[in-house]
Amino acid sequence: SVQATSEQLGSDARAYRKLVEPFLRTPETLLSDLLAPLGWPRDPLTFVRFGLKAMRSARGLARGTFETERGRALFAGNAAHSILPLDFMFTAAVGLVFSLTGHMTDWPVAKGGSHAITKALLSYMQSLGGQLVLGQMVKSLDELPRSRVVLFDTAPKQLIDIAKAVLPSGYLKRLGRYVYGPGVFKIDLALSGPIPWRDARCAEASTVHVGGTLDQICASERAAWRGDHAERPFVMLTQQSNFDPSRAPVGQHTGHAYCHVPNGSTIDMTERIEAQIERFAPGFRDLILARHVTGTKELESENPAHVGGAITGGAAHLPQLFTRPVTRLDPYSTPNPRLFLCSAATPPGGGVHGMGGYWAAQSVLKRLGVKRLALPAS
Repeated sequence: SVQATSEQLGSDARAYRKLVEPFLRTPETLLSDLLAPLGWPRDPLTFVRFGLKAMRSARGLARGTFETERGRALFAGNAAHSILPLDFMFTAAVGLVFSLTGHMTDWPVAKGGSHAITKALLSYMQSLGGQLVLGQMVKSLDELPRSRVVLFDTAPKQLIDIAKAVLPSGYLKRLGRYVYGPGVFKIDLALSGPIPWRDARCAEASTVHVGGTLDQICASERAAWRGDHAERPFVMLTQQSNFDPSRAPVGQHTGHAYCHVPNGSTIDMTERIEAQIERFAPGFRDLILARHVTGTKELESENPAHVGGAITGGAAHLPQLFTRPVTRLDPYSTPNPRLFLCSAATPPGGGVHGMGGYWAAQSVLKRLGVKRLALPAS
């Protein structure tokens, strides 16, 4: 709750409530406006009020709002999900969205692992007559079955490679200028026990932002953007086995941690990530039974849409925040009436919200002249 959170911020309690409470009166409407492509919002007044806060840098909003390092660090950790330098304009928007959604509802974890979500979606698609083909790298449109439309859940890079023969050169050049931004270095961990946080309250969170102060988090995110590797990286750590016993053998635990690195980085960040966690959880390293590391090259190999390890589908900085992958009235369409893009490289960008696919589907239905999609009764 806002109350429980603000009470932990000392002298910044009132400032925190003043920041978030105005947007929590009708948060679902605001969120639906924020996760839609550019257009007229359903709640213009709240949207404008949010914009006045969001147009700032995360560092600027944190320093202008909070007096304590605790309050500033809380906001910085949320804003760092932008994977941008926190001095950039509009990074405050990401910090605000994460702050607000943390108060809207419980954040679930999928029992057994996130693959359970994929299996559920696949099962539903198959119930509608859909098919999934694995292990086949598509290199041209000729390899696809005949269809009225094709949706690319890929990076612009794959759209260029596969469809260059049927897209105009000017559009291809604009796609080629798309900026992917920093990548990710990830460690999966098998642990002999729960992480021994110095602050026991951290054990109550399935995801912990491990970064230190506002300035330390800013330094880490700035380094990844300019091509450097932070000595003390900002780390996002998950410990879902604290809440889902099926993730690990009885009495043991699993988790993963990742940090942001330059796009295409080949540097092993294991030592720096583990040292950063040890800094806030003394004895953490003694619990490690096994680890598996995944660098930017491996991430791209597993999913070519993660170009250079960029897991959010491309930088969400000002030039690409509203006009990804290029400036078009309908960002999900292409100059070819048969081809559409539905990935995180379209608005509203990366995340687990699936809204890029949702809005791309609306664009497709409009192109096909379908006013309403009829689904079979369950």
